[in-house]
Amino acid sequence: MDTIATTITKLRKEKNWSQSDLATQSGVSREMISKYERNIAIPSVDAAKKIADAFGVSLDFLVGEGMNVQFDKKTVLRLQEIQNMAPDIKSHLFAIIDSVIRDYKTQQSYKTI
Repeated sequence: MDTIATTITKLRKEKNWSQSDLATQSGVSREMISKYERNIAIPSVDAAKKIADAFGVSLDFLVGEGMNVQFDKKTVLRLQEIQNMAPDIKSHLFAIIDSVIRDYKTQQSYKTI
């Protein structure tokens, strides 16, 4: 499992951001970003939230805990919206999702042959 240090570094590199870029986007100093990435310091909840928001991920995702650890913020928001839908609408939506997943898995299995 990744630590918050490796997660911050990985997300920053995926965005091709320098530590200064992340500092600008999050409002957390570059010096602290460096300490977090080197695992010298652990961000406060406030700092971690600012960093997560800058990356567009949930706090759970950033710290690598909780049921939403594998989901980015947009996915979590979509899941919350689905949860609030009427049962019949959810049923239709799940049928569509299941169909897309089935097709995707079929395509993936043919790629490996």
